[in-house]
Amino acid sequence: MNRTFRLSFVFGAALALFGGLVAFAQPAAPPAAAVAIPAPGPPGGEQRTSGDRSYILGMGDVIDVAVLGGGDYNTRGRIGSDGAVLLPLLGAVQANGRSPGQLADEVRAALQKGGYFPNPLVRIDVVTVASRFATVLGYVTNPGLIPLDRDYHLSEIIARVGGRSGGGGDFAVLARQGEPQVRYSFADLATSDREKDPLIVPGDKIYVPAVETEVFYLSGQVKAPGAYPLSPGLTVRQALARGGGVGDNGNEKGAKIIRKGVPLKDVKLDSTIVEPGDVVTIGERMF
Repeated sequence: MNRTFRLSFVFGAALALFGGLVAFAQPAAPPAAAVAIPAPGPPGGEQRTSGDRSYILGMGDVIDVAVLGGGDYNTRGRIGSDGAVLLPLLGAVQANGRSPGQLADEVRAALQKGGYFPNPLVRIDVVTVASRFATVLGYVTNPGLIPLDRDYHLSEIIARVGGRSGGGGDFAVLARQGEPQVRYSFADLATSDREKDPLIVPGDKIYVPAVETEVFYLSGQVKAPGAYPLSPGLTVRQALARGGGVGDNGNEKGAKIIRKGVPLKDVKLDSTIVEPGDVVTIGERMF
């Protein structure tokens, strides 16, 4: 009896010791304070809405409107000719002339004021740009209408259409309503600062002419008379060099320019700039 009791006592102690070791090896449960709890929003419903604030919405644009965490409030609409977009619960909401961020703020305030959501977070994304375009024509890889879904410089628009194509001139002409046309050389666009790389606005037209249309002509006592492609800022002396220089019987001091059928006065070799269509003539030297 005593022997049986001693065996039972030893067996029980061993089980207790084993159970303690198992319990010691198990990781402790995290305290309640370690559980992440979402922080409440700022007081007064001052959550900022998302959305781009540089693009200005216009008629024909298609937008997505969603309330984050708002269940089924996720809709797509087109801005109509009246400048409004139809939204669930709110009806017609004016969108023309507003950025997506500004419109999101207004939709958020309207949903909160109407009691539909206590503190909505509204997101608006532009799906299709139909109101803001620039037109790119001429000798570029992919001419056409370019949507202006953000601010673009001229160099960026040229890059978007694949650059100039074969046979294109080395400059682009920017035509803007109510302003004179301006020429921008590709060399300046690639190497100069932003001051020589203008921002493009809706309605702008960009044209890259054929290189053959920008030529000048050398005649008279030059080694190689003919038509030559024109580069911006080309002086008379540089133009003569294109034709191999003045011939043996020529007199460069007597250089003349016919511009649009009219002789140009006071032609200077190093300061007079040759323009498209100019005829540069070198007379014979007087012995």
